[in-house]
This record gives sequence, C-alpha cells and structure tokens, in this order.
Amino acid sequence: MHVRVHRVWSRQIPFRVDIAGIIEIMGSSLYSRLDTPIRELIQNSYDAILRRRARDLQFRGRIDIHQDAAAGTLTFTDDGVGLTAEEAEQYLGTLGIGMTGVLKGRRSTAVKSTIVGDGEGLVGQFGIGLFSAFMLADFLKVESRSEDSDEGVCWEAGPGTEIRLSSSDRTQFGTSVTLHLKPQFRMWCESLESLEGGAIREFADFLPVPIHVNDRPARVNVINAPWFEATPEPESLELALADYFNEAPLDVIPIRMEHPLTIAGALYISPQRTPGFADESTVAVTVRRMVISRRVRDLLPAWGSFFRGILELEDGTPVASREDLVRDDNFRALRRTLEEHLYQHLEDLADQPGSRLESIVTWHRYHFAGAALSEVRLRFLLRRVYRFQTSKGPLLLDEILQQSAADPLYENDLESVVWYNADRRQERYLDELFSRITVPCVHAVRSFEESLLAEMLVDEDGGVELRQATPSARNFNRIVLGMTDPEDLAAGWQDYFSSTDARVMIASLASGPPVVAFLNDRYELARTFEELRREGDIPTGFQRLNDAHFRQAPTGRNEVVLNRTHRLVQNALRSGVSSPLASVLRVLVMNALTAAGAVRSAGAAAVQAEDLDWIADALRGPGA
Repeated sequence: MHVRVHRVWSRQIPFRVDIAGIIEIMGSSLYSRLDTPIRELIQNSYDAILRRRARDLQFRGRIDIHQDAAAGTLTFTDDGVGLTAEEAEQYLGTLGIGMTGVLKGRRSTAVKSTIVGDGEGLVGQFGIGLFSAFMLADFLKVESRSEDSDEGVCWEAGPGTEIRLSSSDRTQFGTSVTLHLKPQFRMWCESLESLEGGAIREFADFLPVPIHVNDRPARVNVINAPWFEATPEPESLELALADYFNEAPLDVIPIRMEHPLTIAGALYISPQRTPGFADESTVAVTVRRMVISRRVRDLLPAWGSFFRGILELEDGTPVASREDLVRDDNFRALRRTLEEHLYQHLEDLADQPGSRLESIVTWHRYHFAGAALSEVRLRFLLRRVYRFQTSKGPLLLDEILQQSAADPLYENDLESVVWYNADRRQERYLDELFSRITVPCVHAVRSFEESLLAEMLVDEDGGVELRQATPSARNFNRIVLGMTDPEDLAAGWQDYFSSTDARVMIASLASGPPVVAFLNDRYELARTFEELRREGDIPTGFQRLNDAHFRQAPTGRNEVVLNRTHRLVQNALRSGVSSPLASVLRVLVMNALTAAGAVRSAGAAAVQAEDLDWIADALRGPGA
C-alpha cells in the first residue's frame, strides 16, 4: 500500500508592486484630472523649500518650471532642502513612503529621526506624488543636491521596476524633476496657457513661494490674497472676491479664528439665485495654501447654498488624491464651527439698523423660506426680516400677529387667528374682501411658504391658529364676510345654476357685491386632471395614483354666496328663473367664479352666451 506523505513547508516572499498597474489605478480611480501630476510636483517642491526655510529663516526660495517642446520634456526645479543619495534611494523609489509623510508622523520615530526638519506647514503626506508623474511621462529623471551632502545624486526610472541611481555633478542645492512626456501629453511642454492658466493657477495660485515659467522674471502665482490677511480692508476684500469668482457679492463674511479650529478666508452671499433650496453649498478650500478643491461639498450648512468663498483649513485632512477632504471628526467640527459663524453673522446683520439682511432675504426669498422649514434657528432669524405678502401689504410675522388678534366674541380660546390664501388666482379677490376689516390675509401661494407660515406659528407654542380663507373655515363667514343666516337655494334655483358646477347658497352680508365666489382647490385640480385624462395625456400609473388620492379625500365643490341684502338678488329671486334678471344673476355668478380663478367649462360658456342673448333681447324690447 502506497502512503502519501504531506510535506510541510513555508517561506517568506516580498510584496511586489506592478508599477504599470498602480499608474493605471491613479489615472482611472485615484485622480480625476490629468493635470494632477503637475500639482503633485509643485507640492513636492514647495515642501522642500519649507524644510529649508525651517533651517534658514532668511531663505525664501522659488520654483521654476521649464517647457522644452523640442525635447518633449517638462522640468520642475526648486532650491529647497534637496536629497542625499541615501534619501533618494529610500524615498523616491518606494511607493507609499514619502519624506513629508514620515515627518508628519506616518512612520516610526526612529525613521523620522533620520530626516532633517519637521512636518510643520508641509502639504504632502502619502508618498505617491512622484509616481503620479508616470500618468503623463514614460521616463523620469530626478537630480538633487542636499546641503548635507558633498555631491549630487541622479535618480532615473521608467514605468517598470528598475531604477538607476548615480552620482551627479549638480552644484546647486535643491531638486529638478524632468518628465519625458508621452506623445499624447505633449501639450504640457508646448502650451504655455495650459500650464500657467490651467494647472498652476488652478492649484498653486496662493502658495507663498513664487513660481516662474520658462525663466521669465514675472511670477505666475498670485501668492497674496486679501482673504488670507489678518485684517483685510473690506473694499479690497470684496473686489478680490468679485474678481476671483466673477460675480459681485451681496455680502462678505471675513473669517479668521484660531479656536476651536484654525480657519482663515472669506465667504460671501452669491447674487446667483439657486434653482431650489435642495442645492448643496460649495466652497473652495486650501490646505497650507495649496488648493484642494474649488467645490468642496458638505462643509457649509445645507441651508446656505447661496454661500460661496474660499477658506484656508489648516485642520482639514486631504484625501489621498488631495482633491477633497476626509469626512473625519475634524471635518465635522469645521462644519459646526462655520455654521455657527454664519448664523452669528446673519443675526448680527439683523440687529443693525437698515435693511441689508432684509434685502438679502428678499433676493433669496424662496430659498430661505424652503430651507427654514427644517431649521428652527433660521425660522427665528426670518421672522425678523422675512415679509409675507398680505392683503395689507408685505408684513413680518410679528406684524401679522399684532393685526390678527382673535375676536373675543367668537374666539375666546385663542389669542390670534391668522387667515391665509394658498391660491394665486384669488389674491386680488381676497384683498378686496379683507379690505373691509383690519385683519390681514396672508398670501402663501407657494406650498413651502404655506408650510413656513405654519411652522412659524407652531414655534409660537400655542394660542395661535392658522385658517384658510374659505367659507368652510370656522368663523370666516361671520368675521371676514359679515355673513349671517347662510342656507342653500331652493331646488329650482339649484337646477338653474347647475351649469356653474358650484354649490350656490344665499346669506345676508353686511355689505359688498351681490355675488361672492370661493374656489375649492381640490375641485379645480380634479377638473384639470379630468381634462388631461380625456385628452389621453396622463400615464396609466399616474392616473391610478390620482384616482386613489381623490377617493381618499373627496374634492368638494366651488362655493357661491348670493347676498340676500342686495337689491338685484332680491328682485331676481322674486321674479323667478324665467325672468331676464335670473339670467343677469347667473352671468354674475359665472363671472364671480371666473374672477376667483375657476376654469369655465364649454357647457358653462354656452349657457352664458344664451343668457347674454336673452338679456340683449330683453333690453331691446318688443318690436325693436
């Protein structure tokens, strides 16, 4: 019998890195832009200069970028701290171990002690910046000379795994990185505008180190911006923001704080009206003056999507691609701090004399109204500056409440009754009705304004009731219309008015027109859907939803009230449905409904035409 013997074995193997695969991942997943390697190499140069500044407080430094179209190369040169041969071997060729990352604590203390300097103010972190250059180049050459070395070092690599390290006769301290560009990326060594106007200004405009291109004396980057100054002059700050963002701010909010987090920069209120209050607010962010992104989301409160600006966030943590910030505890703390600062700024504006905040709120009216539905603090701010349109003109909430005191004869359980209208078609009509009394009617004709008004009144904590201005609302007939003794018309008259598709009643009104009409929104909506259904314009699934909705809550009807105290109504009812006055009364009923915004059906239009003919014949008289 043959017995198999199981061999026990083990061995250690090194990690292997497919450089070509890593570069493909960088290009397709990690970085979203092809100019990212330019940002990474500028960043490396900047960190090297800062490390030299830490050793020599008088040293300033500069970065030079040189295009050579003939050779197809792009070279980045700095006069920073430079590299020794040992540092070049250990850090340039090892993916994921960058010198800056080591200095900032991403490796052991023992490893950190082998490098001169510290991580204060440095931008880099992950040790992948140099490798990103292979996205654009098929060959890299690095020449460097450290202050701590008697000779220079040359580091050369292609996209494979072999690296050539050799001595260099370089005498100048600092580092040069030359990219031998792939044919499809030659524009970086041929187009000055792409390099300067695109990559450099996009990422490095504010780096406090001058960047020069092709040995030209003028630097490319701005370096200084008013929003980074400790005490910026207001007018220069506003002009700088207008120039940078290409729009004139409605209001500027300088920000400079050290506690609980370090934040510098400025925000402003954009004049651009956002399409809706669900838009996300965005802001440009720099970390140690390197632009991380011009559209960092979630940093500002959701209710403030009209805020724009640029912030230097020393406590922000860039993601690996350095195109956004990590949503960590620091990010959440920054968000809370900024929201508190913005609230405080707006509340301070509300305390100042004049109407600056009111003008801003009026400009972004619907955004503020919608956002305040879920923000209690924003609602309390708006009640000081947000004016609702009413029958008495634009009024603040407190002004509405002062004029809406409940009538103690009928409302002894309430302090205030706020009447509102949710239908734009009835604004003029209800303005006329409410003109007879001191109480205003609020025109909350957009759904979120109606909800905002309701939420603000809930914040009052009792004693206030919101009522829609319709005859079916409690005490509307008595308080607003001065109506008494309402009753339905006799059956014969109901049949006579059937073409109006409305419930017709009669009552005594203190004063006013012979006919008063009120729309039922649900009835008008149901009629609109019915017309669309007959024309075949509603999808089947949507029609089922409509049918279910209206089955659960009946639509009701429009309502018309005839004023029995008016002489025309009295005479018409006395004369009967066959008299010309009956036709006049039916025309008035139809016109009242139309004035209130009702849609006249084809049948009703035909009946009205007949009434007008009958009236014309009656006025002409016999034998005319």
